[in-house]
Amino acid sequence: MAAAHDCGGEATAPLSVEDALALLLDQARPVTALETVHLDDALGRVLAEPLASPIDQPAWDNSAMDGYAVRAADRAEGDELPVSQRIAAGSHAEPLAPRTAARIFTGAPIPAGADTVVVQEACEALPDGRVRLPAEIQAGRNIRYRGEQFRAGEQVLPAGVRLGPQHLAVAASVGAAVLPVRRKLKVAILASGDELVEPGQPLGPGQIYNSNRTLFRALLAGLGCEVLDLGIVADTLEATQSALAAGAAKADLVLASGGVSVGEEDHVRPAVQALGRLDLWSVAMRPGRPVAFGHIGDRPFIGSPGNPVSLFVTFCLFARPFIQRMQGLDPLPALRRIRAAAGFDWPKPDKRREYQRAKLVSRSDGTLRVEVFRSRSSADLTSLTWADGLVELRERLGFRAGEPVSFIPFSELIP
Repeated sequence: MAAAHDCGGEATAPLSVEDALALLLDQARPVTALETVHLDDALGRVLAEPLASPIDQPAWDNSAMDGYAVRAADRAEGDELPVSQRIAAGSHAEPLAPRTAARIFTGAPIPAGADTVVVQEACEALPDGRVRLPAEIQAGRNIRYRGEQFRAGEQVLPAGVRLGPQHLAVAASVGAAVLPVRRKLKVAILASGDELVEPGQPLGPGQIYNSNRTLFRALLAGLGCEVLDLGIVADTLEATQSALAAGAAKADLVLASGGVSVGEEDHVRPAVQALGRLDLWSVAMRPGRPVAFGHIGDRPFIGSPGNPVSLFVTFCLFARPFIQRMQGLDPLPALRRIRAAAGFDWPKPDKRREYQRAKLVSRSDGTLRVEVFRSRSSADLTSLTWADGLVELRERLGFRAGEPVSFIPFSELIP
């Protein structure tokens, strides 16, 4: 892999998106500390150890339907059988007497001697306590057999999975009341800029509200991180170094917005270099070219541009998978891309990869079309509320409306 920069300060060509992501992920180290949490508190956590079932599932042969449990061979001797017992879920089944049927309900144990369940819709209950069976019966129908899902000792959940409702339900089904999970990742965030003011405060001349703090916190909350908020940092090298050092001392990862370019008021890059090392500070993409990655001591650092759309895009493409790797997610979920027709021309492609805010539209003929936001400005936050994804526009590749493009839904990028 080619190096993006000489950390002594001389820039070479920006890294491609793929190479930049590979560089980050190669240096992501999962947290090792574990916690044991109750099942009710495990949603969204990453399972630290495989979960094996202590029981067979199902634990016994049981009925998959409401109906009648019978011996299939008994049907050859007549179409009516006396009902000898009634078996509900949670009850005990007596062995099935020869030439009889058992009224049975979904989940109830199959009585010894029965080899099939005939659904109630195919039967006729007679007033004298007998049941009339259909003309054809096949042995083995409508029975869930012991251990057909899994046997005791088999793994039911792998380590490295983020626990969703379905995973918790599986854990509950085998009797697990607590689960071992990786501890929450602690992420320090800071915003650089004298022009920033927190919402609720009056704006002074040349000032803007700090939306990046809210965006960072919401994105990190969706990933299940514990956030250490370092607030707004003044545009000085000393203040930037102090804040970065404080974050690195308390958190597993430090994220910064703004101050990562090479202007006179951009102090993040030299501050990181003074405290550790900088491995990356430019990616061949738009928006978000000045993406910084390095270490403050032994703590990883990711710096995003100050424009909110650039922060959003770079967080989703780089910080999100880096955090997932640090959380122990294994394997990392691959981004799902939808191929659909472009609803726009792209005659002058950039030499950089572009990620434009886009919307997937269903047309009257059932086909899908990708539309892009009216502006390419990375300062326009409303574009993120208009869009429902990003369209990935490959470098140096132009096209006409109607040709296929790759659309990444926000559902793939925002947990």
